[in-house]
Order: sequence, then structure tokens, then C-alpha cells
Amino acid sequence: MNLRAILMGLAFALMWSSAFTSARVIVAYAPPMGSLALRFFISGLIGVAIALALGQTLRLTRAQWRATIIFGICQNALYLGLNFVAMQWIEAGLASIIASTMPLIVALLGRVFLGDALSPMAFFGLVIGFVGVGLIMGGRLDGGLDWTGVTLCIIGAIALAVATLSVRGASSGGNVMMIVGLQMFVGAAGLAVVSALTETMTVTWSWQLVVAFIYTTIVPGLMATWVWFTLVNQIGAVKAATFHFLNPFFGVAVAAVFLGEKMGTLDVIGVATVAAGILAVQLSKQRPVVG
Repeated sequence: MNLRAILMGLAFALMWSSAFTSARVIVAYAPPMGSLALRFFISGLIGVAIALALGQTLRLTRAQWRATIIFGICQNALYLGLNFVAMQWIEAGLASIIASTMPLIVALLGRVFLGDALSPMAFFGLVIGFVGVGLIMGGRLDGGLDWTGVTLCIIGAIALAVATLSVRGASSGGNVMMIVGLQMFVGAAGLAVVSALTETMTVTWSWQLVVAFIYTTIVPGLMATWVWFTLVNQIGAVKAATFHFLNPFFGVAVAAVFLGEKMGTLDVIGVATVAAGILAVQLSKQRPVVG
């Protein structure tokens, strides 16, 4: 892994983790799914425009179209949609910690559904990673942990794991920015329908909402997604996913700085444990079961 890939990975982790804080601000002033659908629509327009300016086309391979649809539904509509809704009840730091377990879920799904054999190091990483999540949850029970929000975040993390598995091969045929833009439209369409059926479009306008919306649309929305696709294409999904072990730290740090969220001792221990588990899984060698 060269220096450029490392810097890209660090930038991705920081941008990705900061989205939880900006989302927490947005849902305080606007309906979550409606605002997210609008964000995806705008991001999609910008992404496709950039792609066309770069000479990219809509002629995607079958694998790329499949990945675009699955990624748009699982990451945008389900993962981000559920997290936006959940952050009406839980803190941004907790949401980012739950989301950071995605690499652990990827490894678990690979073992259960794809027959991947886990090395002892990977199995150990899974165990301590989920122990870390348990510590965090246990430390927050006395503070009135909202299980509706937690459950939505867990379902979202599973959807993100599916989206990550689908991105394999999506960038090998080029047109990366076009894929980024198109999958935004997929997420926007799904969320717009749900929002129209379930939400009342009441918006409390403020400068905080405008800044958070613009930031979320451009930085975590377009820039982070483009960096992720590019990084996976350059160093592979497994090595790229290693950078997710930084998400608990960045997510909690950004929420603490901008939202004033606090962490207890068990939270700190839990974050470190989750990160260690994710790193162990990603650095281990996994092999498919033969026969």
C-alpha cells in the first residue's frame, strides 16, 4: 500500500465518519428521509455532470449496473436512510460506532453465506469486535439507550455490508464517477417514495441546516464515495476496508468537537476494542472452503 493510498484511506475515513455529525444536525431541522432524498438527487446531478465532463458515459458493464443498483439501494436508501431516521433518537457518536462494525459483518456474512473459512486471527477479531459493541451498549443502558434507534442502525450496518460486497468489480470497467452519480439517483428514488408516504415536509430553516446539508451533499456524499470506489479499485476491497477501523475514533471525535457529545469509560474501551477487532479481521488471511 503506497503513500497515496494511505492518504486516500485516511481522508475517506474522516469524511465518512463526519457524516454522522452533519446528519444529526439535519434531522433536528428537517424530515430525515425527505432531506436525504434531496441530498442524493443533488449529489447525483453533480456526479453525473462531472462524469460527463470527464468523458465518461452511461455504457456500463452488466456487473457495474448491478453494483450501481444494489449499492444505491443498500448503502443510500437502507444504510443511510435508516441511520438518518435513527439519529432522531440516538447520538451521532453511537451511530458511527455501530456503522463501523461493517467489516466485521462482511467477514461474518462471508463465512455464513459464501463459505469463507476464517483464520484464527479473523475469528478472534470478530469476537472482540462484537464484545466491544456489547461494552458500549452496556455502558449506555443506564442513560436510557433507545433500542429503536440502535436496531435501525444495526439493520443499516448489515445493508452497508451487502453494499460493500456488491462494489467488487464495479470500478474495473472505468466510469467510476458515473457509477457514483447514478447510484445516488437510485437512493434518491427509493427514499423519495418512502418519504412521500410517511413524512410531513416541515422544515425549520437555519444556517446550521444549510451548512450541514451542503457539507453532507458534497463531502461525505460525493467526495467520500468517489474516494472509496477509487481506493477499492487500487488496493482491493479487503485492504480498503481496513480504514474502517478508524471510523469509531473519527466519528466520536467529530461528534465531540461539533456537538459536544460525551463518552464514558466503557465507551472509550468499547471503541478501542471494536477498532482492534476490525483491524484483526482485515489483516487476517481468509481463504475459501474447498469442497
